[in-house]
Amino acid sequence: MNKLTHIDENGNAVMVDVSNKKETERVAVATGNIIMSKECFEMVKNHKHKKGDVLTVAQVAGIMGAKRNAELIPMCHNINLTNVKVEFEEIESGYKAITTVKCLGVTGVEMEALTATSIALLTIYDMCKAVDKKMVIKDIHLVEKHGGKSGDFYF
Repeated sequence: MNKLTHIDENGNAVMVDVSNKKETERVAVATGNIIMSKECFEMVKNHKHKKGDVLTVAQVAGIMGAKRNAELIPMCHNINLTNVKVEFEEIESGYKAITTVKCLGVTGVEMEALTATSIALLTIYDMCKAVDKKMVIKDIHLVEKHGGKSGDFYF
């Protein structure tokens, strides 16, 4: 059975020492959905929101979230990201955020991808909450990971 990597033999929280790991290209992809009313969806889709272009603002917020991940999650390493891409697809009653994060480093970028997805969806919620107070953010998860000694991982 795998042990928790952020807990030492005495049960203390620790940051994983990655100093002996090889630098490789690392990629992670995460997704999540926001479900909203038809009125809100049409407003976002047709750029009719009085606060501006909701998806563009959410895209920038997601990128910023990935870059600030280590400040938010205590045991995450500060990683020099080489690329963050946040995209949106229309789904029934809302949007799916798809985030791809890359780096050349010694540890993965899963948390950065998950954070970017979360922040992008939260930004949509924040900008649209005056129109729809019942929006639901759901299904945020990692869908693929590449790099490191563990190789490729797909759901």
